[in-house]
Amino acid sequence: MTVEILLYYILATLVATVFIALYGIATRPHIIKKLVMLTIFSDTVEAIAVYLGYRVYASKPPVVPGGVLENYVFPSNSELEEFGSQAVDPVPQVLIVTAIVIGLSVLLFLVVLSIRVAEKYGTFNLDKIEEKGGAYE
Repeated sequence: MTVEILLYYILATLVATVFIALYGIATRPHIIKKLVMLTIFSDTVEAIAVYLGYRVYASKPPVVPGGVLENYVFPSNSELEEFGSQAVDPVPQVLIVTAIVIGLSVLLFLVVLSIRVAEKYGTFNLDKIEEKGGAYE
């Protein structure tokens, strides 16, 4: 099995996980289960973004050749083309680090909000909260 075929299997697994998480968010009435599915969903989307930024034959870090501050020598066009074909794309990695921080803060906010709702209505089950008149007040 080649690396490319293995990467297609990984992508298919990630896409399936996204749909399973969305199904869990839509169908589970328990708030905590929804938050777990939301976490799985966001982590899977982040993994897909890393997957899209991956290059099979990339072997160099994303640092331009000749990276010195004094007496900088500009690389030739052929060196830049070689660098571009072998370097890893850093943009998805930076975006994922940002998404992880934002996702964690949103998750913590939703957990605190869920705890407040559970304190008020005595349950985490959205169906029971709606029966008690908690929805759309």
